Amino acid sequence: MLPYKNLILINADTTEPLYRQIAAQLISLIQEGKLLPGTLLPSTRGLAFDLQLHRKTITAAYDVLVSEDWVDNLPRKGYRVSYDLPRIKPRSYKKNKISAFAHKGAINFERLEMILNPVLSVENSRIIIDDGLPDISLLPVTTITKQFKKALDEITYKAVLRHRISENSNLSIALSTFLKHTRGLDMEIENIFTTRGAQMAIYIAASLIIKPGDKVIVSDPSYFIANLVFEKLGAELIRVPVDNEGMCTRSVEEVLQKNDIKMIYIIPHHHHPTTVTMSVERRQHMLKLIKSYDIAVIEDDYDYDFQFKYDPYLPLASGDHNGRVIYIGSLTKVLGTPFRLGYMVATADFLEAARKLRKLIDIRGDTIIEEAAAGLINNGDLARHIQRSNRLYAQRCDLVSELISKELTDVVTFTKPTGGMALWLRFNSEFKLSDILKKAHKDGLVVSGTVYCTGKNAQLNACRFGFASLNENQLTEAVELLKKAAGV
Repeated sequence: MLPYKNLILINADTTEPLYRQIAAQLISLIQEGKLLPGTLLPSTRGLAFDLQLHRKTITAAYDVLVSEDWVDNLPRKGYRVSYDLPRIKPRSYKKNKISAFAHKGAINFERLEMILNPVLSVENSRIIIDDGLPDISLLPVTTITKQFKKALDEITYKAVLRHRISENSNLSIALSTFLKHTRGLDMEIENIFTTRGAQMAIYIAASLIIKPGDKVIVSDPSYFIANLVFEKLGAELIRVPVDNEGMCTRSVEEVLQKNDIKMIYIIPHHHHPTTVTMSVERRQHMLKLIKSYDIAVIEDDYDYDFQFKYDPYLPLASGDHNGRVIYIGSLTKVLGTPFRLGYMVATADFLEAARKLRKLIDIRGDTIIEEAAAGLINNGDLARHIQRSNRLYAQRCDLVSELISKELTDVVTFTKPTGGMALWLRFNSEFKLSDILKKAHKDGLVVSGTVYCTGKNAQLNACRFGFASLNENQLTEAVELLKKAAGV
């Protein structure tokens, strides 16, 4: 409720009746948009107490508002600001009062707005093809609920909050063991640092490494938000090609020979956006280059857990790199977007700096979610969930690959991935992706993984097709709608 005691000021030096002063000031609050239509006003007794006036004075003021149609008198409920106001001048950040940030020239958000905002509206859409998100309907809700209840236990919760200043949280401890067993990382508890999603980890790590003017090697194409982070930090991006074996390390070596490179950003597993996995030969070559040229590397391993083969490659960070690789991963891709949980694995001194930097933007993570996630890891439920999801995602990958090969064979080319949650569809030159998407949108289909075919990358004529979050019927219909939109 608004602080009416401070908003309604009584002037004892005027001849205007008190009830009229109150009514006039309430009308001003309505006109200014501080009291919105449908807002219940305080009771006459309550407002009289706040203003130290007689209740009859407040009743008289409310009677004026009712007679002039500013307020409705609701039996047994009280007084409510009318939905049918006689006149109103709404004021907000959107209209009239402030049209834009007063010092717009001091910030640069136009490019971010262009890239991050969706091209097509998702409203009234039957099917949304994302760029590779998990199916949250698969979550073990009962188990997660138990973990939340356990985390919210009064004794446990107070202990967690009291000791949260320590970075060795239960989640960090659980993740340390989990990553050793699943990724072969040679690490201890001091080598892991949790964040609110992998994006925060990328930003913090890059901020500690990059200075304005530094040169950074990225793939072409690459994860566009990471590129934006590096550019915002003042880096000059040098792009090297990607083929069916991942980032071309020969091209990386040529760049290193000719330039003073500060950092390499690499996605060896299920490269974003192309979904390819780096070959063993290139991994070995990359590790050799990292040590020879003493280069810092951010290894983004956002969905390592979803491998459809029984012999997945281990991360670069599990190899011999002498602490030069900062390994970044996420539980968000496992548990879904409601769980913003990421982590960074690096040397102890690097993570100490990372913790200090994080405190400037986020003093404490989401303690309850972290505790619940730690419980899921420790009791084995996370591993079981990954195993179940992996089987289903592999089936969906098989289905959509077969459907696209059959129905869109003349429209797109793609390489079936060995894991992950999306396909990389490259549309043939005679089929313009932007036109196809507009037609499909009219039939209720939205493809959100299209940012890679805009701006500088318009020539790619390609998009990501996230299959993990859609069931068999949705996948079938999505392919049919794309076929219809392509006119084949």
